[in-house]
Amino acid sequence: MIEDFENIPVRNDLQTIGFYNLENLFDTQDNPKNMGDNDFLPISTKKWTPKRYQNKLRKLGFAISNIGKKETGKHPAIVGLAEVENAKVVEDLIASKHLEDLNYSYVHYNSPDERGIDTALIYDADAFEMLHSETFNVHLVDEDGEPDYTRDILLVSGLLDKEKIYVIVNHWSSRREGAEETEFKRFAAADKVISIIDYLKNDDLDAKIVVIGDFNDDPSSNSIRRLVNSCDLFNPMEVLHTYNRGTTNHNFKWNLFDQIIFSTNFFEATPDTLSFDKAEIFDTDFLKLFKGKYKGKPFRTYVGPKYKGGYSDHFPVYAIFRK
Repeated sequence: MIEDFENIPVRNDLQTIGFYNLENLFDTQDNPKNMGDNDFLPISTKKWTPKRYQNKLRKLGFAISNIGKKETGKHPAIVGLAEVENAKVVEDLIASKHLEDLNYSYVHYNSPDERGIDTALIYDADAFEMLHSETFNVHLVDEDGEPDYTRDILLVSGLLDKEKIYVIVNHWSSRREGAEETEFKRFAAADKVISIIDYLKNDDLDAKIVVIGDFNDDPSSNSIRRLVNSCDLFNPMEVLHTYNRGTTNHNFKWNLFDQIIFSTNFFEATPDTLSFDKAEIFDTDFLKLFKGKYKGKPFRTYVGPKYKGGYSDHFPVYAIFRK
């Protein structure tokens, strides 16, 4: 069942910032420099055809257009993205059926990631004026002392409803080789974000900062606690993570890896400035499997090599700010 997000009055005093891991948004073209896209070609075992690609774009666009709409009556002002192959897929996404009439623009840089996936940010140019963007590398080495390439951290600054904010988009290293075995990688990413925030505050002591991403750690994890405690941040996702709710599910266990964290000055009720209103997981029914033993879990595009035709293996998250 698709929830009705239409006919909700538009709230001009509210803006939504979201984050969505898009689960391997690859185009169908072979990039000889990127071995990571070999599974996502028409001739691969996954049979990643143009038709399937367009179907995924349309579905993701529909999901993105409705993030925060229940509260605001409109599409989100800013959405951070993870697992995009290149600028082209971001362009194709914002040109897809449900986003093409909205004034979205984007920021994307190629990362050195071994899987060939990057972070990006899309924004409604009517609500957000982009001023500056840059990326920061997370330096990791493997057991042999060789460089271990991962996603860069993306920093975008701009004016949201004419107020300057900084958005830091993350996709930290996965737990594929084990949570404890890979924890040092996420500590390295946390320390990099801490250094970025220190750099911002050196220039702007009252900087309003929003840290978003797929952290591959929960709100209670050591890496997230280190980040929050070191930088005077607030994590509204802590109270949303329960045994039966999260953003991604592995072996019937919910994790809340996707989070939106922000500086505590968003609690200051100064007139004509942005203040925090609420945060949520966008786990509406159309993003879930509706039957079978995995009922209620994210409706994925693939499970292994099997095409399911869904959205993503993650639910989006969002925070609403009031002015």
